[in-house]
Amino acid sequence: MNNLTFGGGDPRRAGGAFTYYETVAGGCGASAAHDGPSAVHSHMTNSWNTPVEVLEETYPVRVKRYVIRHGSGGRGKHRGGDGIVRELEFLSAAEGGLLSDRRITAPYGLRGGQSGAAGKNTLLRNNLARTLSGKCAFELQAGDVLRIETPGGGGWGTPRFEDPRRARQRKRSR
Repeated sequence: MNNLTFGGGDPRRAGGAFTYYETVAGGCGASAAHDGPSAVHSHMTNSWNTPVEVLEETYPVRVKRYVIRHGSGGRGKHRGGDGIVRELEFLSAAEGGLLSDRRITAPYGLRGGQSGAAGKNTLLRNNLARTLSGKCAFELQAGDVLRIETPGGGGWGTPRFEDPRRARQRKRSR
């Protein structure tokens, strides 16, 4: 799960208060029969993917980036699904909170499948990047960009072909 909350006062609406809660999708693990799906909510129903245009019209934020995090799914006979990258620029001060998992321990693969990429939360302020923990509260200033990189799913089964660069890295680490 990747949960994001933020709230504050909206200068566009005579100081009207706003709050927002979103569950950000990630990659699902592969199975013995199929690759894992990318950019989905796993094991969660009744969630909403707010359209970018609605988010920007309703809240003092700008969506800078909203893409699939290609390559974040674990390799395997069946690949894990890829997560996403979501970047929000805040147009006014706000308070934010994250409740996210798989930031330290990557989603594991099964039966020889490789782990998916761990997630990462970053606050960009004045050209400086600060890593945020998986579970935290933080202050946002106008101009701050919050980047959420959700984890990819673990792969299933031994990969048929291995990237030569990865094989060299593995040999060096022995």
